[in-house]
Amino acid sequence: MAGEFDDIRERLEAIAEELADLAILRLRESIDAGGGELPVDEKRLTRARRAVEKAAHILQEPDDSYLDT
Repeated sequence: MAGEFDDIRERLEAIAEELADLAILRLRESIDAGGGELPVDEKRLTRARRAVEKAAHILQEPDDSYLDT
């Protein structure tokens, strides 16, 4: 069953990269507009990216890893 989740994990990693790129774009747009504060949606995008990265990491772990916690 090894590799059973590889495709999903790879898609999640790609989504995490897209979210990171979008967050960076929002930051650049804010800087270009002279904003001194972080865009609200940048924070949300970063939280979503972290959640997706966590999901990808969980799928990379061996099946019995949840027994170790």
